[in-house]
Amino acid sequence: MKQQTPGMSGLLMREKLIFEVGAPGRIGYSIPKCKLAKTSPAEVFGVDMARDGVEGLPEVSEVDVMRHFLRLSQWNFGLDTGLYPLGSCTMKYNPKINEAVARYNGFTQGHPKHPEELVQGNLELLYELERMLAEITGLESVTLQPAAGAHGEFTGMMLVRAYHLAHGNARKKVLIPDTAHGTNPATSALCGYDVVEIASGPEGYLMPADVEKLMDEDVAAIMITNPNTVGIYERNIKEIARIVHAKGGLLYSDGANMNALLGVVRPGDLGVDVMHLNLHKTFSTPHGGGGPGSGPVCATKALEPFMPTPRVVKKADGTFALDNNRPQSMGKVRSAFGNFGIMVRAYAYLRELGCDHIRRVTELAVLNANYLRACLVEKFNLPYQTDSLHEVILNDALQADKHVTTMDIAKRLIDMGYHPPTVYFPLVVHAAIMIEPTETASLDELDQFVEAMLQIADEADKNPEAFPNYPELTALSRLDEVAAARKPVLRWRAGE
Repeated sequence: MKQQTPGMSGLLMREKLIFEVGAPGRIGYSIPKCKLAKTSPAEVFGVDMARDGVEGLPEVSEVDVMRHFLRLSQWNFGLDTGLYPLGSCTMKYNPKINEAVARYNGFTQGHPKHPEELVQGNLELLYELERMLAEITGLESVTLQPAAGAHGEFTGMMLVRAYHLAHGNARKKVLIPDTAHGTNPATSALCGYDVVEIASGPEGYLMPADVEKLMDEDVAAIMITNPNTVGIYERNIKEIARIVHAKGGLLYSDGANMNALLGVVRPGDLGVDVMHLNLHKTFSTPHGGGGPGSGPVCATKALEPFMPTPRVVKKADGTFALDNNRPQSMGKVRSAFGNFGIMVRAYAYLRELGCDHIRRVTELAVLNANYLRACLVEKFNLPYQTDSLHEVILNDALQADKHVTTMDIAKRLIDMGYHPPTVYFPLVVHAAIMIEPTETASLDELDQFVEAMLQIADEADKNPEAFPNYPELTALSRLDEVAAARKPVLRWRAGE
């Protein structure tokens, strides 16, 4: 990909492509002479395994390679770089001690095939983490197998399906609000259900009467994200649970926004039957970049028989074992125990916070989001006047008459040193700007972000014609994001 000349001190020299850096004869390695009697690679490895070279690859030194990729990394933005106001996914700074603990030899060198007596510490960690998550959610049964949020959704909805089938009831529909996470409809369809959408009320949350109109004996469950994708608490959730349960259905709660509930509300106490959590969002794993996740599923005692196996159990003598004797289980949904390293991080995070401080996570996350709301509401449109929790949703309605869009605002933020927030989601808000500062943002950071946003609003009034050129200070300016998403180039091929 060709890179444009940025207009920023320190980046004035155009970064050459790695292919342009190369020159014939440059190499970045040295291999000792083969001491075998047969010195030809073809003779040592076989003709099919040996080749003289690959046409088109650059010839570069180690220095060239190191400088090239280090420079690329410096152009990236991460949580260790600055405030990451990316709503929807809880992109927050996580203590480095959790990373260090996850690298202990006893955790990294354990193997699923090790005898149980040799991995007692690992099994104990899994068991205790399950109990912690059960206490946090108010749901008795927990499985740690699912590898991410959508995988947890799938597992949770398979539990719903197994429960109904065990009771001789092959229900066919799932109710999903328009403010639910986008993966919810896909998960339901994958599990064989027909999706029925429910429109949220004018204040941004579900109205019980709307649920009651659609709820019948053919509905297996309702999937609710709480707080929902517009950052609003579903204040009628207990009444909705009563309506759904009265018709024999189950209430599924998407736990991706648990950062707004920790230590304050337990979903199980609200009538939730099953939910997934995102350990890689709420419970300390650097999220994003395609790294591993973990999506534990928590459920009521009624759904426990259908949980994936093996289950970690504590025996009478205090030791731990894996129990596969679960005849109604759906079986495995993930190899071994799931993504174990992510669970170690979550365990360390919860032990570090303890009961006294986990509530503080929610209090600060909600406070920070509402502080930004109060500071920005006069210059950016607020689609819902209802109280916000951990994130605030704005849009470009106050800038649209100057032809400055949400995308323009996001691109301008990059020039100011910020990763943009989520844009154009949730879909129920036109041109949405979803901002989630999380509990780890300090007041100084929030004030600096507010200053940048207010400057953008002022520029949109006074100089709107400049916005199509932003960002100006990056190595790359505006990209064809649609083409990048639909036709990604993920590997090098000769001749392309």
